[in-house]
Amino acid sequence: MAEGLLSVGLDVGTTTTQLIVSRLEVENGAGGFAVPRMQIARREILYQSPVHFTPVLDESHVDGAAIRQIVSADYERAGIRRQDVDTGAVIITGETSRKENARAVVQALSDFAGDFVVATAGPDLESELAARGAGAVERSERTSEPILHMDIGGGTSNLALIQEGIILKTGCMNVGGRLVKLGENGEISYISPVLDGLTDLKIGQLPSREQLTALAELLAQALEEVAGLRPATSLLERLWTREGATEIWQAEPGAILSFSGGVADCIDTEQPPGIFGDLGPELGQAIRRSRLCRGEYVLGRHTIRATVIGAGCHSTQLSGSTVFHQNVTFPMKGLPVAKVTDIAQIPRAFAVQDQLPVLALPGLPSPSYDRVAAFAEELCRVLPPGPVYLALEQDMAKALGQALSLRLGPEQTILCLDSLSLAEGSYLDVGNPVGPALPVIIRTLVLSQ
Repeated sequence: MAEGLLSVGLDVGTTTTQLIVSRLEVENGAGGFAVPRMQIARREILYQSPVHFTPVLDESHVDGAAIRQIVSADYERAGIRRQDVDTGAVIITGETSRKENARAVVQALSDFAGDFVVATAGPDLESELAARGAGAVERSERTSEPILHMDIGGGTSNLALIQEGIILKTGCMNVGGRLVKLGENGEISYISPVLDGLTDLKIGQLPSREQLTALAELLAQALEEVAGLRPATSLLERLWTREGATEIWQAEPGAILSFSGGVADCIDTEQPPGIFGDLGPELGQAIRRSRLCRGEYVLGRHTIRATVIGAGCHSTQLSGSTVFHQNVTFPMKGLPVAKVTDIAQIPRAFAVQDQLPVLALPGLPSPSYDRVAAFAEELCRVLPPGPVYLALEQDMAKALGQALSLRLGPEQTILCLDSLSLAEGSYLDVGNPVGPALPVIIRTLVLSQ
């Protein structure tokens, strides 16, 4: 029998802010006599907001109050209340994530938008959500084609290299249409600091079409380099961000190029110069003329909405169904992950965390009861007093949780999840039970200071 989750995705980007409401249908994917395996079977988009311009107080601060008003109005149009929301993600992306008050705004939005709508940002997650929302991951899984997806927005381009439906690498570059903003009369009102030394354009200047085109072609060249269509130069290193994947990489030539983001709408359709008050139309056309579009390329199923659709439809995962929880209050938010490969590493994992972490352990493959009991004994010897939160890759959470409860007592707070592979530095949100499983969101908070 299927159960439904109402999911909200909110993307506060460099140029635009968008909200999407989706229905996620959850059902048991296992046979009638097997251990239940809950999975998201279908995703239905119920509401898509208008594309709002992101309100800012100045170049350093996001207008949190105005964004709350946008969300409130969209909730009303969608016919939902904050208490109706089960899961989702708030994402501040691109240059907006670098605003001085971004962290405070995203937390305020999270608390305002719904109990389990989570605050999240970071190029790696943005890249994955955009690739999924645009349909690039689905296409690669269906056709086995290697795909390099580029989500080109106002401030950044999020990259995902995909093979047979698996995202192998992600990255982010300071390439976007809003790196230069234009006033009502076409004069330059803003130039991003990332362009220092790459252009002679100045604030207040009335640029020619040729000057804007030359800058757009330089940015397109950087994308050609990451696609492996040109040898890497200092330009690639200069525009590569270190907020996500710090290692610079290039795709092998031959991958199909896939595009989403607001600039993608300007690739196949020429827009009037200055229509959006930025460099977007010139950048889109520069990409169209570049080596990026000489081979096979596709525009995403969703372009400007790819990230928010990814956030609303793809950010939730389900734990295994043999979970154990005792004295736990759901939902749980922002639990830091400490990845350990050996029980002996646990004391140090607690020592370096500012708050109680979720211990990510590989677990034991197909363990006997005696091995689970011995594993529980080892854990009890090294765990400090207080709640116990565990996430295991192997399917053994329920048995381990019961063994820990026998040793630590019925008053102890214990959460054991399984079928999860978590990375160091990530955070975990856990929602209310869905059948025998728990919905979780694994997120990375990478906000530039």
